[in-house]
Amino acid sequence: MLSSVATPKIGISACLLGNPVRFNGGHKQSSLCSDVLARHVEFVPLCPEVAIGLGTPREPIRLVGEPDNPRARGTVRSELDVTDALAAYGRQMATQLDDISGYILMQKSPSCGMERVKVYRDNGHTVPGGGSGIFARALMEARPDLPVEEDGRLNDPVLHENFLTRVYAYAQWQRLVQTGLTRKAIVDFHSRYKYQLMAAHPQQYRALGRMVANLRDCSVHEFAPGYFSQFMQALKRPATRGTHSNVLQHLSGYLKNALASEDRREMRRLIDQYRAGIVPLVVPLTLLKHHFRRHPHHYIERQAYLQPHPEDLSLRNGI
Repeated sequence: MLSSVATPKIGISACLLGNPVRFNGGHKQSSLCSDVLARHVEFVPLCPEVAIGLGTPREPIRLVGEPDNPRARGTVRSELDVTDALAAYGRQMATQLDDISGYILMQKSPSCGMERVKVYRDNGHTVPGGGSGIFARALMEARPDLPVEEDGRLNDPVLHENFLTRVYAYAQWQRLVQTGLTRKAIVDFHSRYKYQLMAAHPQQYRALGRMVANLRDCSVHEFAPGYFSQFMQALKRPATRGTHSNVLQHLSGYLKNALASEDRREMRRLIDQYRAGIVPLVVPLTLLKHHFRRHPHHYIERQAYLQPHPEDLSLRNGI
């Protein structure tokens, strides 16, 4: 289950915590972030536009040009171009905030939006599909493995649970790096995340298993960055009811000799109900944990899948 780990640090657009830093002197406070997540993580609030000296209140900016390479310009004075300053600040924070384990961005923002931000042509018409905020793009390009989400997308229970799973996994890896990378430590980390990987990306789970099997032939410090990058990319894919059900069946297999036939049938019934969308994941998972408390298994006790994030966040009640 979730190992003891220091409270993760998460970068966040400052307006989401209620800071009055928007162009009009207002904010976009998110109760999810400021009231719920703030009890479990340490937020590091940033406003790139204020940080580069635009002040509050200020002339709004917008993205102009091509979606894959837009400019951030003033909506009143088109000669105001803060593209390079925002990009440089994104790269600076990516390096400076080396201890953060995730980032929550303000959606639709020309500086912080992760995707689908409006991009305008010179004639004032918007470009289909939109683009990414300048700061956000620079940050994500500099830290491609960092878990990043927008505040609006966190209202989706599946994306919310997936993001926090990645944040806590990233924090666990940071702790491992700080204490010293060894072959044994990497194998142990991979072993603990076996079923979480299987739920997220079964194919990549097998590929990572082959990588770790060949670790003895590699330098640890050459192996670790490539392994972790592929690990985080695998976790980025949200698990489905089908892959969760497969993992639940695998885990229940460890109990086949400990449970009576009636208990095994009940376990199968709840897994089938979950697969069919009748009950949320927490229902079969709670019964599974109950049986493992009565019949402990050392290998399963260590699996991050059983509790990849704090239990009182109740993230698996809605998926």
